[in-house]
Amino acid sequence: MAQPLPPAFWSIPGVDLLRQLETDPQGLSGPEAQKRLRLYGANLLKPKRRTGALGLLLSQFKSPIILILIFATGLSFYLRDHADALIIMSIVLVSGLLGFWQERGAVNAVAKLLAMVQIKAAVRRDGEVREIPVEEIVPGDIVLLKAGDVIPGDCLILESKDLFVDEAALTGETFPVEKTAGVLAPVAPLSQRTNTLFMGTHVVSGTAAAVAVFTGTATEFGKVSAQLALKAPETEFERGVRRFGYFLMEVTLLLVLSIFAINVYLHRPALESFLFSLALAVGLTPQLLPAIISINLALGAKRMAEGKVIVKRLASIENFGSMNVLCADKTGTLTAGVVQVHSAQCPEGQPSAKVLLYAYLNAAYETGFANPIDQAIRGFCCPDISGYRKLDEVPYDFLRKRLSILVAKDDDHLMITKGALTNVLAACSRAETLEGAVVDLEQVRAEILKNFTAFSAQGLRTLGIAYRQIPETVITKDQETDMTFLGFLLLYDPPKAGIAETIGRMKGLGVTMKIITGDNALVAASVGRQVGLAQPRVLTGPDMRRMSHEALIRKVRETQIFAEVEPNQKERIIQALRQGGHVVGFMGDGINDASALHAADVSISVDSAVDVAKEAADIVLLEKDLGVLVHGVQAGRTTFANTLKYVFMATSANFGNMFSMAGASLFLSFLPLLPKQILLTNLLTDLPEMTIASDAVDAEMVDRPRRWDIGFIRKFMLTFGIISSVFDYLTFGALLWILHATEAQFRTGWFQESVISAAVIVLVIRSRRPFFQSLPGKFLLGATLLVVAATLVFPYTPLAVFFNFRPLSPEFLVLIGLILFLYIGSAEVAKKFFYKKVRY
Repeated sequence: MAQPLPPAFWSIPGVDLLRQLETDPQGLSGPEAQKRLRLYGANLLKPKRRTGALGLLLSQFKSPIILILIFATGLSFYLRDHADALIIMSIVLVSGLLGFWQERGAVNAVAKLLAMVQIKAAVRRDGEVREIPVEEIVPGDIVLLKAGDVIPGDCLILESKDLFVDEAALTGETFPVEKTAGVLAPVAPLSQRTNTLFMGTHVVSGTAAAVAVFTGTATEFGKVSAQLALKAPETEFERGVRRFGYFLMEVTLLLVLSIFAINVYLHRPALESFLFSLALAVGLTPQLLPAIISINLALGAKRMAEGKVIVKRLASIENFGSMNVLCADKTGTLTAGVVQVHSAQCPEGQPSAKVLLYAYLNAAYETGFANPIDQAIRGFCCPDISGYRKLDEVPYDFLRKRLSILVAKDDDHLMITKGALTNVLAACSRAETLEGAVVDLEQVRAEILKNFTAFSAQGLRTLGIAYRQIPETVITKDQETDMTFLGFLLLYDPPKAGIAETIGRMKGLGVTMKIITGDNALVAASVGRQVGLAQPRVLTGPDMRRMSHEALIRKVRETQIFAEVEPNQKERIIQALRQGGHVVGFMGDGINDASALHAADVSISVDSAVDVAKEAADIVLLEKDLGVLVHGVQAGRTTFANTLKYVFMATSANFGNMFSMAGASLFLSFLPLLPKQILLTNLLTDLPEMTIASDAVDAEMVDRPRRWDIGFIRKFMLTFGIISSVFDYLTFGALLWILHATEAQFRTGWFQESVISAAVIVLVIRSRRPFFQSLPGKFLLGATLLVVAATLVFPYTPLAVFFNFRPLSPEFLVLIGLILFLYIGSAEVAKKFFYKKVRY
């Protein structure tokens, strides 16, 4: 819904804008917020497509072939062939209802899972700070923001502190932009609206309170999204489904048009020939494939949720299973994620109480964003800082890699800087020794770097602490210069228990682990060795900067650890791996991980991650544990394996039966099956296949990553389709020349052989092993036995008359049973030779 709110709101003073929006700094009341939510709609870039029961039911009949069949049935009614028309319509309706029942369960299950990983925002409601889902933000809400938060609408800043925002998604600006409250000219271009926050961007550092002015599609990002009709990139799985669909469409059209033309040429009734051809098309088309995929993916998502893995984008499940490279930070993934202070030392490498005090002052007064390092410092010691007061702060950012705090004690103003050692040293010109002497930095630089190397080789993360006396009460990053280096703060984060075994299990599944970290190369290599990466090859960020993209593509294959990496280099590593032919997963939870998450085939985050990382992720872990990922990979591969089983069924027995029927219609004086009999055959053979999502999967089907392979599917279809057709023609011969079947007996005999063979062969082709060594799931086995029993007794029921079936003598049944026995045996033998010759 359009939002009749102030244009050029960045040119209106905050007080006036609050008045126009009929709100105040304490926020909206609950009832007023609900009223506005109904008025303006949910805060979404696209309306949430919540398909109702009726819409889902109607979607089962949107296939062009089904629509043509319904039209043809109406034509039969018009020509007074009421009985056949009713039967065909009933079969189409039953098939659609089955698909609807299965798919509705899948949709509901996925909706419940997605509700577990909602992105929330802090707002003032009724004078209190509350966390609410981002989609419930409305114009007039007072939004409170901190580092890592996604900005939930177009907002005017009311107050801010050291606020930097990443606007790359909207403006393409590489570096974070500083934002402050103020009033700008109405003509200020979007990139210069420094008092405005835009939906789709995120906070890098600092804090702010802002009033939401526009939400959803009325935002700048919403307008861009609407113009570009943004769509998520097609996954490898979706590409495979599309290519498979084109392949079958070509085969179906060629076969159906040829059969229709030949039947008309042979002077058979045009309408009956048309219905026969359409029924063949229904039999050939894997019309259940969309429902089977939805059911498989939903069941896979439920299975993964049981292992504490929430899937936000269902199509990513297959990519999860196909993933052969996993990139992750070491902190919290390979290590315990609980940073602990080891010691504080002076430049000579001796313990120093002054270094610890200054580190504590820096951590105690830091407000940019919560981080484990400052939490560890505050928990390690509690010196008396009652005589100090905070004056100002320059928050940490990923370019400077430093954090500065200005404190006052009596009349002295002291700026304390903490950060990556090399970046802190770059701001220093002097150093203070343990005895308190201040010397030129160059006199002790070699000793500092020697100690740094020794600490890093032990796996200790080393930060630098520096200070400077200044008279000002406000500081900027430009004042981080001419400082005095005070010493080292040493931190450690031990590897998780059992992490080496978990990485070994990932390797056993064909997934290579690569570590991407901002830590220096020595620390990263030490941790790598502790978690089982023997003799790891390390590539550093500075080395990457000097490499061409082609050289990097070659280098990433053999590199296990990427150290001293800048945020934008993570994305470059992911892209190089993908261009090298890998399916890449990236696990990130920080502010600087968003671009890499977008670049990966499978983006993985954790429930405790910052909003921007959680929003970008396809998959969210409820525990930051690689062991959880192992189960997720196995579940993803199980889902893909069961989807492929349906594809193999649709391209073997079904294709073979329809091909046989098409061929038989050329030399028989009558149609081998009536259109309604073909549709009944198709319905019965679909029933066992609907349970495939719950089928057991052999270990060899999930032991390594797999992708769609249309060439393999084509060979499978030709091999097993031809075998099916051979035994279909044996059935034709037996019925016509041995048993001398009548027209009705022929159709009944072949209907039974066709349905039973298609149902039973599922148990053979679902596994590479002999069928008696790979037991199917109980639902698949139960559905198969039910269909076999129903097919055998159907000619003896009252319904048989409506389908023009006749009961068969025992001789017929014995002969059909013998053919089925030979068919299953031949398929088993063919399967053994096929998988020896064709690898997948």
